[in-house]
Amino acid sequence: MRSFCIGLITFYQRWVSPLFPPACRFEPTCSQYAREAIERHGVLPGLGWTTIRLLKCHPFHPGGSDPVR
Repeated sequence: MRSFCIGLITFYQRWVSPLFPPACRFEPTCSQYAREAIERHGVLPGLGWTTIRLLKCHPFHPGGSDPVR
């Protein structure tokens, strides 16, 4: 399951993301954050951390550095 999720993220990073202008307000990007969270914590906890990160991705949040814990 972990490999499948990482594969989906890799597909997005290589083929979908380049079609749009850079818009992520965080470092690392949200897709890279998701990849690192899943690799470090496993699929379900990693998706939970990714969901929290995506909920912070809006114009009223300052963004900045937000590494995977």
